[in-house]
Amino acid sequence: MPHRPGQIAPCLSPWGNRRGKSAGTPDDTGTRPRRAYHHGRLKEALIEAARSLIERHGPQGFTLSEAAKLAGVTPAAPYRHFSDRDALMGEVAARGFEQFGARLAGAWDGGRPDAGAALQRMGRAYLSFAREEPGFYFTMFGHAQRLSDQGRIAADKAFDSLIKAAAAVLRERNVPDAGARPLAYEIWSTSHGVATLSLGRFLDADKPEGDPAQVLENAVSALIERAVWTASMDG
Repeated sequence: MPHRPGQIAPCLSPWGNRRGKSAGTPDDTGTRPRRAYHHGRLKEALIEAARSLIERHGPQGFTLSEAAKLAGVTPAAPYRHFSDRDALMGEVAARGFEQFGARLAGAWDGGRPDAGAALQRMGRAYLSFAREEPGFYFTMFGHAQRLSDQGRIAADKAFDSLIKAAAAVLRERNVPDAGARPLAYEIWSTSHGVATLSLGRFLDADKPEGDPAQVLENAVSALIERAVWTASMDG
């Protein structure tokens, strides 16, 4: 599998290095964690508990026992499905890539009305997913080394959708699409950087010239123009 973007830098994480409240204490609204476990749904309950804890405390901000407590099961129960905390995190990452890929595919919508407009929608979908699902997002790129085969397939599928989109954009500009893969890597890297800076509040729509969506659109447009120029020179 192609190398994916690496571990999120701690300074960019909105949670910093501090642990939050224990999963057994009331949250900021004064309510206690709900009991999510029902017979036959242990694995799903633990994945949902982990995602919720990541959103509140960060990827390193909870233990496997705390995930079990939030799911409403005993500390030993998670070991029926996961050998350790990293295995649970790998499954969360896999689920994240599945949903992420579905978002990108939906935004592409067959490249309608044209490839350029569809690629812009994909960029907005990328930023929306990171903003709406920070638990998945940070885990996806911070625990890719623990992905299952199913998770790697989902990650590859998401990246392949960017390659196909990049190829369609180049063909639409009447140049060969041989440079689609490197262009897709550049778009992925740029999108990831903008999304991460947005989550860290370094980019914000309320800041002058700091709207993440506009920053991403401008950056991707520049990447496309360079790719088109390179392809025309090579051709």
